[in-house]
Amino acid sequence: MARLGRLSRLSLPKPFPLHLLGHEGLVPGGPGSMMPGVAWLLVLLLLALLGAALRSWQRAPARSKIPRAQKRRVEALQRMEALARRLREQEPSLDPRPILELPLDRLVQKLRDEELSLESVLCSYLEEALKVHQEVNCLTDFLDECEEQLQALKKLKKTERGLLYGVPITLKDPYNCKGHDSTCGLAQFLEKPAAKDGVIVKVLKAQGAIPFVKTNIPQTLFSAECSNPIYGQTLNPLRLKKSPGGSSGGEGVLFAQGGSILGMGTDTGGSIRIPASFCGVCGLRTTGYRLSYSGVASAIKGQKSVTSVAGPMARDVESLVLCLRALLSEDMHRLDPTVPFMPFREEIYSSNQPLRIGYCESDGFTQPSPSMARAMRLTSRLLQDAGHQVIPFSIPRIEYAVKHLFVGGLFADGGATLLEKLEGDIVDPCMKTMINQLRLPDLLKCFLAWILKYIEPRASQNLEEMRGVRTPKKLWERHNAVEEYRQEFIARWRSLDLDVLLTPAVDPAFDVGYSGKALDSFSYLHLYNVLNFPIGVVRVTSVTPQDEEDLAFYKGYYGDSSDTYFREVSSPLRASPPGAQARTGSPSGSGVRPVMPGVHPLSPLLWSHPTSEDSGFELQVSLCPCSGRLQNHRSSCHFRREG
Repeated sequence: MARLGRLSRLSLPKPFPLHLLGHEGLVPGGPGSMMPGVAWLLVLLLLALLGAALRSWQRAPARSKIPRAQKRRVEALQRMEALARRLREQEPSLDPRPILELPLDRLVQKLRDEELSLESVLCSYLEEALKVHQEVNCLTDFLDECEEQLQALKKLKKTERGLLYGVPITLKDPYNCKGHDSTCGLAQFLEKPAAKDGVIVKVLKAQGAIPFVKTNIPQTLFSAECSNPIYGQTLNPLRLKKSPGGSSGGEGVLFAQGGSILGMGTDTGGSIRIPASFCGVCGLRTTGYRLSYSGVASAIKGQKSVTSVAGPMARDVESLVLCLRALLSEDMHRLDPTVPFMPFREEIYSSNQPLRIGYCESDGFTQPSPSMARAMRLTSRLLQDAGHQVIPFSIPRIEYAVKHLFVGGLFADGGATLLEKLEGDIVDPCMKTMINQLRLPDLLKCFLAWILKYIEPRASQNLEEMRGVRTPKKLWERHNAVEEYRQEFIARWRSLDLDVLLTPAVDPAFDVGYSGKALDSFSYLHLYNVLNFPIGVVRVTSVTPQDEEDLAFYKGYYGDSSDTYFREVSSPLRASPPGAQARTGSPSGSGVRPVMPGVHPLSPLLWSHPTSEDSGFELQVSLCPCSGRLQNHRSSCHFRREG
């Protein structure tokens, strides 16, 4: 009892004044619960701050890698400048212009005949590439080993010199080069240098080519822009307010300004053809598995519905042909036995037989711009004048192919792989629209797709397909649907006994940062990744003032926001949106906006189409790996097929 008495005299702590939290505090339904909302708001605010802090903590490793990568690039380009100075000291009177103006085949011949030194050619392209980079921000790395390789080539006997002996070449960022990062624009890929060269890089070196730089790309490579948080925005040298296209945008701008004579890109949904179109150069999407993809980095591995391929880019068709001759060698098959040994077939390429050419001015999904429609009609007329038959061709079930097979195939996993690669990374503005859509909960995607079905049907389909497939059975059904569509397309092709198909590409170059808002305009490109047909782009004509006037009346087939964006961003009079981040100088380009339709052949066939020049037009329609070539220079037309 005494102990209890002592306890009763202890000063017990006073209860917390619950009225401070709203009279009777947080007790739900309490008699004085006048302000529970304020307390809950404070709790939610605290949780939001904690979430933001967590995201910032997750991104910290990415943020710390990016400044180091940017510093490494500065140092690499300084070494590039130093090498250019050393080479110039060996030939102080060197005039690079005549060298830079040589087409690839003549350059190789002069190098093999020792009319030009290896040093003078490499020096010329080092200097020019640096100039282009200062204007449009297109280089990501310098390949220091090019100097050592040059010295090794000088020791070769004439009989040991390859088809690309002494030719400086450029490589898109994801091509593995020993000791260098292949970033795909992702911070998590930084500071992981390749242990060895990729197969294509090895084959090119074996043929005497000298890779000397790697070029910029969009983050993840899944964009028609050319921007990433590591290296920034690349601009179009023909007009600095315009995008160079993606994802091989760094390659495209180098060719447009003479900073490269030959390079390698990759193509999953137009990544070679879009920059070729926007920059007015030539590019070839080869048939899948025709060239090795071993040693090419990717943000998404294992996706099979839409075929990713490697392909060459250059200023003219003949350069692409020479590159393919070099690549389709025994070395390719020996280094990667999964690639069938199918040498370049000269007898087909040199054939002069007239062709039956399918003509598709519109796919019924994307209305071509006035300039593209005119370029298509011009090309058709020139082909007929050259003695070829031009037969109308319609694309079967284009909406199904582009939405269900292409978009649905790319995002069969609901975008999980892509989102995983971006965890902890800074999302580039060119990717935000797509990533925000992929991050939506499934139920919300379904609800929004239902809401948009009758207002924005194409946007509705995108959201529906981005939900992905639910079971392995559904995935197999998707793969089977792709095969069935390919057979349907081939059957229509064969019913007309076609050799080649001429269709539009995409044009004109969009404003920087706007390509993601008009993705439906790339249907002419996406289709052939689903089909896995070879396809390329070549130059035809220039955009005229009348084309620009006609663009004001462009409606599109759906009249939706995508059609509206296409009309708006295609106008050269539209100002560039804010936020472009790139080092720029005074424009040295002509300001010409390319128009580039493309030719898509089949079976071992390949491709052809047009773009724009300052004066008049130049038409080059080419079929490669197993296709042919048609060339028209104002008055004469010469055709050769290659198998």
